[in-house]
Amino acid sequence: MKEKKVPMRRCVGCMESKPKKELIRIAGYEGEVSVDNTGRAKGRGAYICRNADCLKLAIRKNALKRNLEMEMSSEQEEQLIAQLESMLMKND
Repeated sequence: MKEKKVPMRRCVGCMESKPKKELIRIAGYEGEVSVDNTGRAKGRGAYICRNADCLKLAIRKNALKRNLEMEMSSEQEEQLIAQLESMLMKND
């Protein structure tokens, strides 16, 4: 029996490739940015490790803006960090 291929994605913060299920998708659509829990939200997506440090790093080096191909205000960046941190606390 053939083994099923595991989809891999690269974290835009630390640049490590990991299985898609281990990462969190950030979706950007029509100027709005959000944490995509389902992995099926509209718009461009970027993947982040399950820690806020990778998200902060991606924001600091503008990797998130580049991957989503959109500008983000500092309020949107802060909101995204807060969304991710609250999501991670629920999972712990």
